[in-house]
Amino acid sequence: MRIFNTMTRQKQEFVPIEPGKVGIYVCGPTVYDFIHIGNARPMIVFDTLRRYLMHRGYEVNYVSNFTDVDDKIIKRANEEGVPAEQISEKYIAECRKDMEALNVLPATTHPQATKEIPDMISLVQTLIDKDHAYEKNGTVYFRTRSFSGYGKLSHKNIDELESGHRDAAHQLKVSGEDEKEDPLDFVLWKPKKEGEPCWQSPWSEGRPGWHLECSCMSAKYIGGTLDIHAGGEDLIFPHHENEIAQSEAAHDQTFANYWMHNAFLKINGEKMAKSLGNFFTVRDITAKVDPMVVRFFMLSVHYRRALNFSEELVADAGTSLERIRNCFEKLTERAQEGSPLAPGEEEKKKEADLLLTKFDAAMDDDLNTADAISAVFEFVRAVNASLAEGISGELAGIYRDALANVMEDVLGVKLAREVELPSEEIEQLIAERTEARKAKNFARADEIRKLLLEKGIVLEDTREGVKWKRA
Repeated sequence: MRIFNTMTRQKQEFVPIEPGKVGIYVCGPTVYDFIHIGNARPMIVFDTLRRYLMHRGYEVNYVSNFTDVDDKIIKRANEEGVPAEQISEKYIAECRKDMEALNVLPATTHPQATKEIPDMISLVQTLIDKDHAYEKNGTVYFRTRSFSGYGKLSHKNIDELESGHRDAAHQLKVSGEDEKEDPLDFVLWKPKKEGEPCWQSPWSEGRPGWHLECSCMSAKYIGGTLDIHAGGEDLIFPHHENEIAQSEAAHDQTFANYWMHNAFLKINGEKMAKSLGNFFTVRDITAKVDPMVVRFFMLSVHYRRALNFSEELVADAGTSLERIRNCFEKLTERAQEGSPLAPGEEEKKKEADLLLTKFDAAMDDDLNTADAISAVFEFVRAVNASLAEGISGELAGIYRDALANVMEDVLGVKLAREVELPSEEIEQLIAERTEARKAKNFARADEIRKLLLEKGIVLEDTREGVKWKRA
């Protein structure tokens, strides 16, 4: 397998540190709200990477954190008048629900920053002892220029970074607000402000800097050098650059051998932003669209290409997935007949092997899910032609298992539809939804719409009332 390594800017043969085992760390969300559709892309992409490595026989230790102490969490907690912990625990639970809906496997470990504070304090002390960090009035800064490799991931020149900071830094120093030795130095530990959660440290009651968290959690739950560190391309600088600096300065060893970053997701060709009114949570989208269609859509474009999310494109993905599901259903139905291979069908069994060969070749080329899905459609066309001519139950079973292997086990897209609801139960749920809307219980109304959608029932609100149809 070849992986495009952000560090080297080229595809490299993937060779794990320990044969047969892979350690992957993926930066997870900051939990102050429902995760947005942009958060879903790295979750789905790197879950698929994990699944593919397992498919190739690797034992995968997959670690993805929850950042549960952050300015945004504190702000939300203050707005709602509750402890920050209550906000983070609520949205960790909601995030897990969304991940389950998108068929993202739970990580081997989902560490939470607030539960790893002692290790973070220890790492800061190590950096101070090695003269890579210093304390000023309770704040601890990383001495960026002490790490000679700074900028090697983002390919930024430290002197160019310095010139970009110079004017702003001068203003801060004149006003006495900045105590850094160098404007490029970043925070490892900061003192508490009124109303903030805090922990005791040798320097002050306070909390860790954001970059510090991932260095500690990856080291604890994977240890040593990581095989793969992954996340969205927005994290390359400064987050991942700073992780490398503090980790390698402290431990004197390579932090990660391969760096993988997915490109941005745009909404109707524009960057997603609340100010543009195009900000959507996963919960918003999956209330209207089958989560498996969302997952399939995300994988239909190579992870390093920008992905444009629009209703039309998602609908097209739904139509494409329907073709695969229809083929799968026909194969399942034919396989139940149980008839043995017919004369001449031995050769046709090779179609299943050919699918796997082409699929694996695409995935081995830097996780090219777009080409892998093309191989699936090529297989579906050939199988539909065979079904039209008539095939045995045994051959249908072989084809069905091959399709399930690549689509469900590796791409994580469920092909089996939910059991259809009887009409009486559908009408009953629609009536309950109508009452919920009258009572302005929109959360329950959306929940019912989503439940029906998962069962293949599409609702349409009209002047004449609610109409429904089976998808």
